[in-house]
Amino acid sequence: MPLPPLTIYRHDRRKRALITPAGEIDLDTVPLVRASLERCLRDGIRTIDVDLTLVTFCDCSGLNAFLHASQRITAAGGTLRLHHPPRTLALMLDIAGCEFLFLGVPFGQLSPPPGYAPVTTAPVPPHRSVPSVPPVPVLSGGAV
Repeated sequence: MPLPPLTIYRHDRRKRALITPAGEIDLDTVPLVRASLERCLRDGIRTIDVDLTLVTFCDCSGLNAFLHASQRITAAGGTLRLHHPPRTLALMLDIAGCEFLFLGVPFGQLSPPPGYAPVTTAPVPPHRSVPSVPPVPVLSGGAV
């Protein structure tokens, strides 16, 4: 049985959540990303870290979902931080001039496109240690 194009894991620690998507974020799978971030807000989570290490691709629909979530989370008094974005997303953040919303680096500080220096990202949050119980997928699926 083939794996779904996107699986999302969530690990909570008090009022903070680590969201770890695995797979591709595109028009078909972005509803899972939106739903996982909205669920955090509904659950009272106000600090959300998204570890994108396992994301192999992210298109502009993913960027849009993260921008919308950032607005909603900020309005609720929280923060959203992206960590280790795939190159496509890092470049879109840089071009749009909004990488500072997520990565904590000044505008224009991301490295140039492929063929140049690698993209720099914010350090992994302290709560990213391996949990005693492996996280289980909270959302998974293919085309919606």
